[in-house]
Amino acid sequence: MKRLMMGLVLLIATSAVTQAATLRTEILAEKLNFPWSVAELPEGGFLVTERSGQLVFISESGNKRAVELDLPDLYVAAQAGLFEVLLAPDFMTTRELVLSYSCGTERANNTCVVRGILSPQPPYSLLNTQNIFTALPKKEGAAHYGARMTRLPDATLLIALGDGFVYREQAQKLDNHLGKIVRVTRNGEAPDDNPFNHSQAPEIFSYGHRNVQGLIYDAARDAIWQHEHGPKGGDELNKIVKGGNYGWPIATFGIDYTGAKVSPFRELPGVKPPLYLWTPSLAPAGLALYKGDLLVTHLAGKRLQRLRLVDDQWQLEGEYLQDINARLRAVYVAPSGRILVLTDSAEGQLLEVFFED
Repeated sequence: MKRLMMGLVLLIATSAVTQAATLRTEILAEKLNFPWSVAELPEGGFLVTERSGQLVFISESGNKRAVELDLPDLYVAAQAGLFEVLLAPDFMTTRELVLSYSCGTERANNTCVVRGILSPQPPYSLLNTQNIFTALPKKEGAAHYGARMTRLPDATLLIALGDGFVYREQAQKLDNHLGKIVRVTRNGEAPDDNPFNHSQAPEIFSYGHRNVQGLIYDAARDAIWQHEHGPKGGDELNKIVKGGNYGWPIATFGIDYTGAKVSPFRELPGVKPPLYLWTPSLAPAGLALYKGDLLVTHLAGKRLQRLRLVDDQWQLEGEYLQDINARLRAVYVAPSGRILVLTDSAEGQLLEVFFED
């Protein structure tokens, strides 16, 4: 409980945080339709997903061109659409990447992941697309898909999945994928060393999640960091461990949007406590590693935060980009070291930011 209270104290004091570094910003591209994710290509330029369903190539000069893409089961509505683009570890030789998106219909949809081969040069197209994962069961509505992804050192893929909003009790059940983080092989199979062997959902790696919006592997610390949206209050940063239960909805620091309690418990035996809390909610929506620190972009909070690990506690080091007054969907530290940020709007921007520290 001491750790949790320390996190709360930090949040109450955010307005007093002094920026340890200055930040300058450069616009790389504009007029992107609700951009969601970005990846840097080794040959130069970027791939950006637009939630409305387009995969866009942006050259170093800022020119945009749609990547030919075949996703016949793509479902676009409200929070549903095209989500994460993630290059394979051996992309330089295989040209393989994975995409997460909402698949199905208004009455029966969930999160899907496909892999494909990006053609060698512009104009790009995605070839040999094949599904490697479909979250089950299919659900009604267009909310809480999760859909962030990261790779582990063994090349397995972690996929974050939301609880579907009105299906939150399913996050505690191990016979489905709602409110889970799953781990699959390159071909979409459940690895033999996954923590659960339930025949209906052997892919589950951790559970008790609400709507994961940040997921990254930290090689230096051999740690998986994740953040997720709480309801009203209770956005949380977690360290993900195999088989861990992260509490939703039986333990939470947030309340329902009506003001009613989701649960009378903030902590329970067997539930992993959050390492850091955002209350009131800032709606964290992106997560990246930079010089050992965590970078977090926020939608409702309209800011970029930098968190630093001090004596095993994540502490707020600085807040940035509040002057542009924009919802920030994603932050990505590219292999080249460039820091990229996406703004969340119908005319979104791809920004490059520079810490001068």
